[in-house]
Amino acid sequence: MQFGNKQCYFDTPQIMGVLNVTPDSFSDGGQHNSIDDALAQAQLMVDNGAVFIDVGGESTKPGAVAVDEQTELDRVIPVIEKIAANIECIISIDTSKATVMEAAVHAGARLINDVCALQQPDALSTAAKLQVPVSLMHMQGEPRTMQETPEYGSVVGEVYEFLEARINACLGAGIKHEHIIVDPGFGFGKTLEHNYQLLKHFDKFQYLKVPTLAGMSRKSMVGNLLNRSVDDRLAGSLACALLACSKGASILRVHDVKETADIIKVFNKMNSTL
Repeated sequence: MQFGNKQCYFDTPQIMGVLNVTPDSFSDGGQHNSIDDALAQAQLMVDNGAVFIDVGGESTKPGAVAVDEQTELDRVIPVIEKIAANIECIISIDTSKATVMEAAVHAGARLINDVCALQQPDALSTAAKLQVPVSLMHMQGEPRTMQETPEYGSVVGEVYEFLEARINACLGAGIKHEHIIVDPGFGFGKTLEHNYQLLKHFDKFQYLKVPTLAGMSRKSMVGNLLNRSVDDRLAGSLACALLACSKGASILRVHDVKETADIIKVFNKMNSTL
């Protein structure tokens, strides 16, 4: 897949490092709010094996408070500009707002990662106009209330049908098929059981014939299963990442880049051994 002047091959799983420039994200909120701190963290993640750096300026954890457009712009644009000028990587903008998407791409972002799958006002037309790849995520409800009562008849089937419909909406808007990535949205309007059903059947999303993104790092699907705090979920996160690799994941969105790179090397070695 082409991201600006950078090409990325998904013959092996690639790593997307999480860089939240927010005060309230569930894992790294408040840790990278200064531009220098954010740049240093981005450089560390790239040095450890990240191909993508996903910059987010609005927390989407359950119950998170929404932020206005200008606040989000003020948080992410200076960071994206700094990373683009100093680090060789593919910058992703984690947003659902059309104005933020446009400003971020002009600042140097080359992937739009949208938890709302381009359903917010003007998001679809803006993404089509910008002509950069998009990652479409499934979410039942919205971040403020999504974990209150998530219900499905068949979580795998319903998520698949939603993503298929959003792919078709993108194609209809003029977004190229080779510019689309899908994400089933682990933890976004799903119970513990729903999350592990999605992980067990993650390979089914290969039938959509686009790259797949898996984001389970440090999430409650790990913490609630193992009874671990956010800063004690590394082993569970790596187990989920490795299982996603075995089910065909193209991109792993993670906080712990170095450790994830190690498991990918082990996974690749196994697959290359006769």
